[in-house]
Amino acid sequence: MRVTDSENPENPDGPGGARLLTPADVRRLADRFGVRPTKTLGQNFVIDGGTVRRIVRVSGVGADDTVLEVGPGLGSLTLALLPHVAGVTAVEVDPVLAEALPGTVAEHAPDLADRLRVVAADAMRITEVPGPEPTALVANLPYNVAVPVVLHLLERLPSLRRGLVMVQAEVADRLAAAPGGRTYGVPSAKAAWYADVRRAGAVGRNVFWPAPNVDSGLVSLERREAPVADVDRREVFAVIDAAFAQRRKTLRAALSSWAGSPKRAEEALRAAGVDPTARGEALGIEEFARIAEHAPPKEA
Repeated sequence: MRVTDSENPENPDGPGGARLLTPADVRRLADRFGVRPTKTLGQNFVIDGGTVRRIVRVSGVGADDTVLEVGPGLGSLTLALLPHVAGVTAVEVDPVLAEALPGTVAEHAPDLADRLRVVAADAMRITEVPGPEPTALVANLPYNVAVPVVLHLLERLPSLRRGLVMVQAEVADRLAAAPGGRTYGVPSAKAAWYADVRRAGAVGRNVFWPAPNVDSGLVSLERREAPVADVDRREVFAVIDAAFAQRRKTLRAALSSWAGSPKRAEEALRAAGVDPTARGEALGIEEFARIAEHAPPKEA
């Protein structure tokens, strides 16, 4: 009988010679580098091999993909990704962790070390990355910056065609929400500008060290074309921000500042085929784009 990599006791953690981090490995590495997880950076390190395998599987990445990983931490997900993809570009804001990651990969996956690139930087300041253009975003994102990081990278890196991110469960719900419910809001609408977004599973607390006080969720993103080709994204996002700044108000009232007056807001809404008495939570990204397309001219 043929033995697969996952069944081989000499290589229990996947093809290509990668040995995943155990909970003991994570704590040992943290001690070695003097790392203590901080709330400021939103650090919760994954200690469960099954979880990182699952993320790689659900992400759908393959041999032709260059993966952008944000916040690799001690390398749990990095090691799970490397055997399956052409390369991983890991963006890490913590200089200690950024410096340590190549050594960890060399220790646990020596045959795959040349597939890793580490960028010591804040993901919110990234406008391009060295090496091949990334095709997929796969990351365990810090809870406190998850939404802005996702939106920023989708905007700045058009080569990203898909993604799978692990975020706080509440954030996952907001990103993937459809129009019409309480959860739907600014993150949902803006993410929909770039991608088809859906929930891709739940993750418990005990797969992290330290365990957070909230559950997590997986969010899948598939890049799509802008819903209206000739409208400025910034104008669409301005409409979204205005619509949800006062979400209990009708769009005629909520968009009055954006348009210049309630009357001008109503004119833009009617031109876009949107009921002025509707509220922002009822609109999809296509409607927001049409409103922006019919924005009243700026007054001199």
